[in-house]
Formats: sequence, C-alpha cells, structure tokens
Amino acid sequence: MTKRTAAKYKIDRRMGENIWGRPKSPVNKREYGPGQHGQRRKNKLSDFGTQLRAKQKLKGYYGDLTEKQFRKIYDDADRSRGDTGEMLIGLLERRLDAIVYRAKFVPTIFAARQFVNHGHVLVNGKAVNIASYRVKEGDVVEVRQKSKQMAMIMEAIALAERDVPDYLEVDTTKLTAKLVRTPGLSDVPYPVQMEPNLVVEYYAKN
Repeated sequence: MTKRTAAKYKIDRRMGENIWGRPKSPVNKREYGPGQHGQRRKNKLSDFGTQLRAKQKLKGYYGDLTEKQFRKIYDDADRSRGDTGEMLIGLLERRLDAIVYRAKFVPTIFAARQFVNHGHVLVNGKAVNIASYRVKEGDVVEVRQKSKQMAMIMEAIALAERDVPDYLEVDTTKLTAKLVRTPGLSDVPYPVQMEPNLVVEYYAKN
C-alpha cells in the first residue's frame, strides 16, 4: 500500500481543491489548509509559487508520485516531439495504475496502485504488477480472472462521480480496457484545472 493512502485527504486540503472530485473530500466543508495556521489569509503566490503549486497538484493527483518519478516522466516528455505539457499528460495517463483508475476498476488512484502491485492486472494477457508500467496504444488491460468478483470493483464501476473517458474502450462485463489513443490535456476528465504549461515553466527554471 502506498505510504500516502492514509494521508490522501491532506493533499486536497494542502491544495485547497478537491483534486479527485470525491464527495468525502474535506475541501467540500472547509477550503483552508491543514494545521493551526490553515485559516490565515492566503498571500498572493509568486510566479515560482504558482508553478510549484501546479507541479504539486499534478504530481499529487497521480497518487502523490515521488519527485524522482515525476521528474523522470517530465524528462521523457521533454525529449518527445510536440508540446511538452501535452506529452507530460499523455505519459501520466499511460501509466498502468492510471488506466486501471480511468477504467473504473477501482475507486481511487491510490487503490489502483495497490491493485496493480498485488497482481490483479494483466496487460495483453500477461501479468504486470508495476504501477508505473507504460501502456501503449492498442494494449488491452484486464482484471485477472480470479480477481473479477472483488466487491471493490463492483462498487467502483457503479460510481456516478466520474465517467470513463473516450480514449479508452472499456468492457465492464469482461473487465477489460483498451487504450485507443494517447490523450491530451483537453481529453482528460480532471475535476479541477491542471496546468502542465506551468509545470514545464517550473522545470525549465529549476
């Protein structure tokens, strides 16, 4: 289990936004940050602060990746042809745990990482237990046969708070998901505004 699972709501409160769109997020009740100084008036962020916040929000959304993990994905995006921000989003969405989450096989991105790590997922018929595995266009992700009756899966599929995006073809009967195409920023159903362009600016200066 990821070390941040128990503290995931702190990410919402630190950002002051319900970044996963969950009904139980504490931000729905109070928008100030955690801790005794959380209710102090917020100062206007500097350009650096705005860029850092954008990075922390995007990094936190995908299960609070480590800085090393996130920087590696950014570097891969930077080396790719095309808009670096768009490439960054595409690479993040091609992570196996992100595909499992988007397909609604699990309720949260944190659960997706644990689900993959525990060996419940196949990619093109082969077991893969690495959450950061990069799914390719045309790959089929499937819940392992022995795992298909898990109550968590049935509950996740029934969640009305989010829909399956159109860059995935999902069969809820067979519990399979095919990556049809790599998405860009406008394709991804983020509950809050993500600003990968600010992330690019942050890394360009640091």
